[in-house]
Order: sequence, then structure tokens, then C-alpha cells
Amino acid sequence: MAFTTHPETQVGHVHLRVADLDRAVAFYSDVLGFSLTQRYGDTAAFLSAGGYHHHIGLNTWNSKGGTPPPPGHTGLFHVAFLYPDRPALARVLKSALDAGVTIEGAADHGVSEAVYFSDPDGNGIEIYRDRPRLEWPRDEDGFLAMVTKPLDVPALLAEAN
Repeated sequence: MAFTTHPETQVGHVHLRVADLDRAVAFYSDVLGFSLTQRYGDTAAFLSAGGYHHHIGLNTWNSKGGTPPPPGHTGLFHVAFLYPDRPALARVLKSALDAGVTIEGAADHGVSEAVYFSDPDGNGIEIYRDRPRLEWPRDEDGFLAMVTKPLDVPALLAEAN
């Protein structure tokens, strides 16, 4: 039998290489609403939601002034930020749009609603909210039956109170 990770395991944080630390901190704090918790001079910064030590690490250790990897190379596809409900997702989406972020995709996956875009360094971002687990679509064998359907973005934005 294969090893199975403990069911309460969570992904704790993401650490991203960026070209310009101040620009990246501004994006993740001013646009996405994360709070700066610590800064290591002009080389690294840590941000979080809700007072956690950090959900996002940003550094320029090997990337200061760098460019995003070209298409066709390996690396991070995207990092996903889970919001607690539809209004919270709508608010962060509105903030991103107000800041001039270009939406690259939006989908209703049955289990969740998600919007996709990139940060200023080309790192993929997914903002999403999960539906309650009891509403997740399943097939006749009980496996998840996720889908990719269009997301009604204007209806979502209407909930940005």
C-alpha cells in the first residue's frame, strides 16, 4: 500500500522569486490585501492573512532584475489563494480589476469558483472559493467529477460589498 499523507496536512506557504521586491510587496499587499509581517532589507519580505507568520515569501536572492521564464519551461504554474466565501472572493477580484490586472481565465469547477491572472513577475495566481463539500459533484463511484465551465464574472462581482 502506498504512503498516504495525513488528512489534516495543509500547504503552508509559497515562496516566490521576484525581480523587484517593492513592486511585488505592493502587488500582494495593495492589490490582494495580504499584510506585510517581516522584511529582510531589500532582498526578502513575508506577507500573510489573519496574522499568520507568512503565507507568501518574496525574495530577489537569485532573481533581482530578472525576467519571467519563457513559455515552454518548467516552473510554477500558479499559486492558489482560497477565500472563505463568495463575497470575499468578489472583493479581491474587484481590487485586482481596479488595479488594472488582466484576467487570464475564470472557471466554475463544480467544487469551486476560480479566477486566474498573473502577478507583475509573471507568476500565475488563482483566487478561488470552495463550495461546501456536500455540494461537490461526484460520479456514480463517489469520485469527484470536477468540471470546467464558464464562470459568471459579472454575477460574482455583484457580490463585492
